[in-house]
Amino acid sequence: MNAALFLSTVLIWGTTWIAIAFQVGPVPVPVSVFYRFALAGLILLAVLAAMRRLTIPKRRDQPFVLLQALCLFSCNFLCFYKAAAYLPSGLISVIFSLATVYNAVNARLFFGDPITPRALLAAGLGASGLLVLFGPDIFVSFDAETLKGVGLAAIGTLFFSFGNMASRRNSAAGLAPVTANAWGMTYGALILLALVALTGTPLIAPPDSRYVAALAYLAVIGSVIGFTTYLMLVARIGSARAAYATVLFPIVALTLSSVFESYHWTLTSLIGLALTLAGNAVIFSGPKVSAPVSPPSPRAKLA
Repeated sequence: MNAALFLSTVLIWGTTWIAIAFQVGPVPVPVSVFYRFALAGLILLAVLAAMRRLTIPKRRDQPFVLLQALCLFSCNFLCFYKAAAYLPSGLISVIFSLATVYNAVNARLFFGDPITPRALLAAGLGASGLLVLFGPDIFVSFDAETLKGVGLAAIGTLFFSFGNMASRRNSAAGLAPVTANAWGMTYGALILLALVALTGTPLIAPPDSRYVAALAYLAVIGSVIGFTTYLMLVARIGSARAAYATVLFPIVALTLSSVFESYHWTLTSLIGLALTLAGNAVIFSGPKVSAPVSPPSPRAKLA
């Protein structure tokens, strides 16, 4: 059962990046992200209601659920969808996999967790890998589009890490992760709808069957089922071992990128990928790991 959950998480999170790339086009990015989380939020709320497990977060928790919505279910994906216009989806997944390094720094800032030598080594390996992957385009030929893509993906990953900190605080306060995610996705959709209205962005309907298929996959498989299988895995084997999934899904994403986006592997890209994945492996090699949904912490300074 544990192996099936782990494999499901790797495959689901490894394939969502190409689905994001399929949505880039005539539908504005804020609208695409709104469609995704409006659908995912409604599904999760309906499932919880059907199971009689739907509860409303307490007033004291609402600001942090909103913060989780901003960081995990709106701002970060605005950046990732924008980045998909400049970079192959597989490379975005490599940048995103360095969220664990962001988490180590943010856990120090917000919760007082020590930054270990292991985390510093992981950061160095990850930064070296990204430099090898993107350095020739950015520093040699100065490809502005590559620079934009890397910057947007890095900012999106930073938002994701902030969302992890909000999720950690919510778990410490006794709010079930599934409940926080259900309301967070709903709040995220409302935030995106407000952004669409305020900016006068046209609410364009899904243009074709490929877009609809990608939307359904991202909302149902990527958001609802993906988060559910991951949380089940965390409950069964712990956050440290479950988080190894993030080491593997860039390989899945890059494989799909080579098939659907004509991404070409080179010796340089293989070295860069190896260094980046080595950084992830190093940070997961110790007994304490911050996962996307962290266990309760009595020291939480965000409470």
